[in-house]
Amino acid sequence: MYTAHPDRYADMPYRRTGRSGLKLPALSLGLWHNFGPDRPVETQRAILRRAFDLGVTHFDLANNYGPPPGAAESAFGAALKDDFARYRDELVISTKAGYLMWPGPYGEWGSRKYLLGSLDQSLKRMGLDYVDIFYSHRPDPDTPLEETMGALHSAVQQGKALYVGVSNYSAEQTREAARILADLGTPLLIHQPRYSMLDRRPEDEGLLDALDELQVGSIVYSPLEQGLLTGRYLDGIPEDSRAASDSPFLNSDAVTEDLVARLRALDELAKSRGQTLAQLALAWVLRGGRVTSALVGASSTRQIEDSVAAIGNLEFDTEELARIDAIVKP
Repeated sequence: MYTAHPDRYADMPYRRTGRSGLKLPALSLGLWHNFGPDRPVETQRAILRRAFDLGVTHFDLANNYGPPPGAAESAFGAALKDDFARYRDELVISTKAGYLMWPGPYGEWGSRKYLLGSLDQSLKRMGLDYVDIFYSHRPDPDTPLEETMGALHSAVQQGKALYVGVSNYSAEQTREAARILADLGTPLLIHQPRYSMLDRRPEDEGLLDALDELQVGSIVYSPLEQGLLTGRYLDGIPEDSRAASDSPFLNSDAVTEDLVARLRALDELAKSRGQTLAQLALAWVLRGGRVTSALVGASSTRQIEDSVAAIGNLEFDTEELARIDAIVKP
């Protein structure tokens, strides 16, 4: 039987989420990849155990994570039952709905029927009575935002979620979602945007400013830019890498000579700080406290250990930040 490490809370910093009472670890584990029938069960379980032993208390899922869709939630549910049931109150478990899950007109986007039906399925797959955070995974251009936010509010009212969030919403959409939820009496807790040294859209498009104004938390996904910021591409494209596969999220055309040169320059800066490139990238998104938590994936316990080690140095001086900007945005 798994027993969690007694010192699991010794080193991990926990950050308050917006103006709520909920604190999240600086690093959270996302189950977007590597949790499905194509991966050994023991490897999946080892990653979850090691993450929790290192103070990672937040596990982030979505209805469509796998592959196939639903597989990550089923795998996590089995691990929760066998390893983490007695630690449930020490965990923050989140899931989302918005992308395609089943055929027909009710299987995706942001209708009340889809969101609440999907949440019921997610709870069943994970063997839970409630999730801590339930997200609208993407804005629906055809459904009134009042209906989508009303469904999130209902999830809280029904006791199926403690908090609610949005993901992939623009700054303007986030402000409106927060207003609607506030009128309903269920605050918007958190936003989950894509953000990294190579993808500055939350800064450039005003989303981080909006979250600051609204006092809403943020948890960023792809802080390692689909593996580009892990150091795997410093010498080109490895044969077993995501860019060399048929992944829709990263293709070989994106890994240009210019990009590789920039990655090498960032790697040199990371070394001067005593960090790996991945640790530098994670520290960068967490700098200054504007981001509540960074989501990392892992295919091995070594990867989760390397990511968590980033918390050892989250400070940047102005010269380092200027160097990063000069490399990324010359």
